[in-house]
Amino acid sequence: MSALTFDKSELGNLEYSLQREMLATDRKGGYMSTTIVCCNTRKYHGLMVSPIDQTDEAYVLLSSLDETIIQHDQSFNLALHRFKGVYEPRGHKYITDFKYTPTPTITYRVGGVILRKELLWIHKRTQLMIRYTLVDAHSDTTLRLRPFFAFRNKHALSKANMEADGRAYPAKCGVKSKLYEGFPWLYLQTNKSDAEFVAAPDWYYGFEYPEEIKRGYDGYEDLMTTGYFEMKIKKGESIIFSAATDEVASAEAISEMYEASIARRTHKIDFLSCLHHSARQFIVRRPGGRTEMIAGYPWYGTVGRDTLMSLPGIVLEQKYKEDCLDVLDTMVSQMSNGNFAGSASAWVAADAPLWFYWTLQNLEKHISAKALWERYGEAMKSILEAYRRGFGEKVKMHANGLVWAAAQGEALTWMDTKVDGQPVAQRAGYAVEIQALWYNAVSYTLALARKMKDKAFVEAWADVPELTKKSFVEKFWLSEGYLADYVNDYETNDFRRSNMLVACGLDYTMLSEEQIMDVLSVVRQHLLTPRGVRSLSPRNPFYEASYAEDQRSEDKASRNGAIWIWPLMFYVKTGFAIAKERFLPEANDILAAFDEEIQTSCIGSISECFEGDPPFKAHGCLSQATSVGGLLYISDLISQWEKPEQPAKTTKTKATKATKAAKAEVVEEKVEEKPAKKCSAKKCATKATKETVAEVTEEAKPKRKCVRKKK
Repeated sequence: MSALTFDKSELGNLEYSLQREMLATDRKGGYMSTTIVCCNTRKYHGLMVSPIDQTDEAYVLLSSLDETIIQHDQSFNLALHRFKGVYEPRGHKYITDFKYTPTPTITYRVGGVILRKELLWIHKRTQLMIRYTLVDAHSDTTLRLRPFFAFRNKHALSKANMEADGRAYPAKCGVKSKLYEGFPWLYLQTNKSDAEFVAAPDWYYGFEYPEEIKRGYDGYEDLMTTGYFEMKIKKGESIIFSAATDEVASAEAISEMYEASIARRTHKIDFLSCLHHSARQFIVRRPGGRTEMIAGYPWYGTVGRDTLMSLPGIVLEQKYKEDCLDVLDTMVSQMSNGNFAGSASAWVAADAPLWFYWTLQNLEKHISAKALWERYGEAMKSILEAYRRGFGEKVKMHANGLVWAAAQGEALTWMDTKVDGQPVAQRAGYAVEIQALWYNAVSYTLALARKMKDKAFVEAWADVPELTKKSFVEKFWLSEGYLADYVNDYETNDFRRSNMLVACGLDYTMLSEEQIMDVLSVVRQHLLTPRGVRSLSPRNPFYEASYAEDQRSEDKASRNGAIWIWPLMFYVKTGFAIAKERFLPEANDILAAFDEEIQTSCIGSISECFEGDPPFKAHGCLSQATSVGGLLYISDLISQWEKPEQPAKTTKTKATKATKAAKAEVVEEKVEEKPAKKCSAKKCATKATKETVAEVTEEAKPKRKCVRKKK
């Protein structure tokens, strides 16, 4: 039974359906995102949102596509839009079913007409395909498709103007449009040879995005339509619509591309398979051979800290070590003087480079220590040297062995949100998780250096860990039995925050087992919830119990009470380190608590954070790498401690059949397209259809059986 089940009777209830959003990506930085009834409620929603140049910034090209069924000269518009407080048309009343796997599928019923719509985002191409199948009809039926274009940055909004080119130009099997110079052509094609495109350029005004208005932003947009496709459709017939930045050669190629792509899609049959699919969406292959990780959809780009924090769960849990290596190689290639570039730089995120060692420690389980040292040893040493030299006086290792991070008006830790231009939690000085990450980084590098006989490095750094540990315990350990959050020249901050878990769960810790158990006790009492770990204790006067709708209130709560999943990695890791296999029941319960989350906000994925009080409503980014990666990391820890099950004696059970089916699936997104070879005249005679359809794939890795405790 699928883990994703939707109440069919509630699909027409907008309070139910508009809160559930879907996401599909092309693994190049582009995505499709909207609600399960295809009503856009955010400026970030769109059927085609994609980078158009080397900047990696994504643009909304195709905002939506309206479908209309025509019978006996009567029109039934299946679309749903919100215009300044009203919904028009109200096509959601015709929806009878929604399924997420293997691709988002909506079924409509209009009288005796049953129409099925399947949305498929093509991997490694900027292309959306939608297959419409007339399941049932008792009279002649016509299908009309009207596209709405935005051609704007995903963070902006489109307004009616005189500069937009509203014309549709002829193309094979359809038309092409480009509203503004500097954008690529968008090809709109169908596999229906007699489909007619009726040119009717016009602006539609006042599309309303209520989620943006709630956050205090402008939420009104004007969209351009260049006309509409109209075609006859017979009972049992399927018509495929394609929108792409590259022209498809023929109607046959459109059909073959769709069939080939849908056949390679994995089925999201349970909680873990949904998380695995979601995890693969974060890794993107950029132009120029760069491999990066998106921090979260739909509004984040690449964030260095989130990348290094999440990689072990996102890629290594599925044994995709090559993806991990490619991402790390991209980051290391951009280093200068021991510092990463962009958002991974210590200048803007004092802890970000130190998460590099956390990723490497997990990577070492998949490659040899020798290979790891040869590849990243120089980078490891140069980063430590950079901290010792200091990034100005802003971030620097002091003589006491601790790393100082402070700058006026800046937040240099992961709690970097600002309100009214000031950090919500500045935490200037020695922050607890930075000291933990620093000690772990130095200790791990020394361990590898000793193993690889790098005597010069060992001699230069051998005394640092003990110095750091001594200073840390003296400054951070509180008589109440937990760690201070940060320390500076005038304050020892005793706020109970999730950050102290990092000091417990890294491979190299400065705490005794007794101290760790005391910290866990405080965490359980003040911070642990069914959705993760609170960022601040509810007993603190600065605790924000819940979010308001506006962005300002959300930002304040995000670091002062909101629940985050990623600290759970360290809670569970520490639990296993202390209690061994006896911790399994609690770990399984922690993972099982997220079962319903994959179908309540972003379908098949996990949100950025949650409100600190029940019912722990999801907030922030809809699909977040640190959340998905954190849960998969916990799943991997559980699998390491679970006793392997004995193989069943029977060979033809439903379970074994399901396993074989899962193993036979093909995962197309993991493989780069091979570079085109120079062809001879004879080879060039090959049909364009074959050239278009041929894609490189690899066999899907076997899916692990979910080991979560059944309730």
